[in-house]
Amino acid sequence: MNRRHFIGAGIAVAAGLAGMPHSVAQIVNMNDAINKSGRQRMLSQRLAKSYMQIGQSVDPERSRKVLDVSLALFDRQLAELKGFAPTPENKAVLDDLSAAWKKYKDVLVRRAPNREDAKSILVINEEVLAMAQAATVQLEKLSATPTGRLVNMAGRERMLSQRMAKFYQAIHWGIATPAAQEKLNEARKEFTVALAELASSPKNTREITREIQLGQQQWIFFDNALNTGMGGSGNALLATNVATTSERILEVMDRITGMYEKLG
Repeated sequence: MNRRHFIGAGIAVAAGLAGMPHSVAQIVNMNDAINKSGRQRMLSQRLAKSYMQIGQSVDPERSRKVLDVSLALFDRQLAELKGFAPTPENKAVLDDLSAAWKKYKDVLVRRAPNREDAKSILVINEEVLAMAQAATVQLEKLSATPTGRLVNMAGRERMLSQRMAKFYQAIHWGIATPAAQEKLNEARKEFTVALAELASSPKNTREITREIQLGQQQWIFFDNALNTGMGGSGNALLATNVATTSERILEVMDRITGMYEKLG
């Protein structure tokens, strides 16, 4: 895909994920909370991905926009989730998440993206992800509904799309740990299994089914992109293709998550 298509995808996703008031909004119900808590997982990975893309000059202008939008969205949603926290246990996890987020954000913004800080980011983002995951699972259990589970599962697919791209970019930049490829493959397997389960859900409307079919098509493009240039060759075109397709499938999975949220 060419650069114009990547920019178009980036604008669409940035607009969709940032299309919320600048003031802190009130979470309206548990499905909304699960969606936004799950989105924090995704942002933990998307921030690392975009940081590494900037460091490698992989469409740096668009990657910078993605980074900035993701930083602001994480801050806003964290404030919303802390205001909603339905149990002391959930509040405690969110307090821990806030502390981890502060460390992560400090590294992300303190200076221009570089290899040394990128190695720290590869550690810290995992801490933020784990806490966001714990908070989301707490909310799903409190929901105790089939739709709550679907919102969580579809929302986790967003995270996995960015996680795969993150590991790809780390390998491409030559800063990944030896386990990165294995973790990428684990994320790929989890994504395909969950996508098949979502496709077979009896809760699916016609609109959700059509959107999942689009997600399956986008997954083919993204999966093919992930299979190229894994030797750390420094080929910016290959890395840009991963950036492009990861944003496109993120956009689809975010819409699907929102559709499940509205099922009530």
